[in-house]
Amino acid sequence: MSKRSKRFAALQSKVDRLRRYSTSEAFELVSEMANATFNESVDVAIRLGVNPRHADQMVRGACSLPHGTGKGVKVLVFAEGEGAKLANEAGADFVGGDELIEKIKKEGWLGFDKAIASRPMMPKIARSLGRILGPRGLMPNPKIGTVVDDSKLAETVASLKRGKIDFRVDKTGIVHTTIGRGEMSAEQLQDNFITLVSTLIRLKPASAKGSYFKGISVSSTMGPGVRVDANDAQRVADRS
Repeated sequence: MSKRSKRFAALQSKVDRLRRYSTSEAFELVSEMANATFNESVDVAIRLGVNPRHADQMVRGACSLPHGTGKGVKVLVFAEGEGAKLANEAGADFVGGDELIEKIKKEGWLGFDKAIASRPMMPKIARSLGRILGPRGLMPNPKIGTVVDDSKLAETVASLKRGKIDFRVDKTGIVHTTIGRGEMSAEQLQDNFITLVSTLIRLKPASAKGSYFKGISVSSTMGPGVRVDANDAQRVADRS
C-alpha cells in the first residue's frame, strides 16, 4: 500500500469521514484544501439510484457551467463549406472534413478535448471513427448537443469554449465529472455544482424508483473526498 504524504494526511485530518456536509460547507472545505503547487481540478462523483444496464435508466446529458471549468478546451469540428467557415469564425481549434477523419484514422491523432460534427458529416464519422472516438468519450452525439445543423455550429463551439460539460452514468451508477478548478471561489464551485445537480434532476428516468441521489462526494485533484448531504444539494438546486 502506498504511503500518504504529510500534506495529504494534514488535509484528511480536516475532514470528518462520517459526516455529510451541507453544500456550502463542502465547497468551502474543498476550496481551502485545494492548495497544491498547481491549479487542481475539482471533481464530483454522484451515485444515482439507477440501473444503467436498463436502457430506460441510462442517464446522459450536458450542461453549461455558469463559471466554466477553468480549463482551456480544444474543440474540433467536422464540417465543410459554410459550416467550416462558421466554426472557424467561432474560434474552433481544428476544422475540417475528410482530411481530419484520415488523420485520426491513420495516425491515431487525438489532440483535442471535444468534437462537434455537422449533421451531413456524421454518417462518415460514425463509419470511420466510431471505434476510435467512442471508447474515449470523444464521439459527437446528438444527445449531448454535439451533432448539429451548420447554422448551430458557431453557437455550439462557443458553449464548449465557455465550459459546457457532458456526462454519463457509468456501469456502477456513478456520474464522474469536473466542475471547476481550485483557483475558483467556493461560491463559483457551488454554482457549477448546483447547475449539474439541477440537470441531473431534470434527466431523472421515470422508471427510477426510490432515492435518486444515493451519495455525493467532491474533491480536488490532490485532496481527500468530502461527502455532500444529497438532501441539502437537492434543496439548494430546487431553490436556484
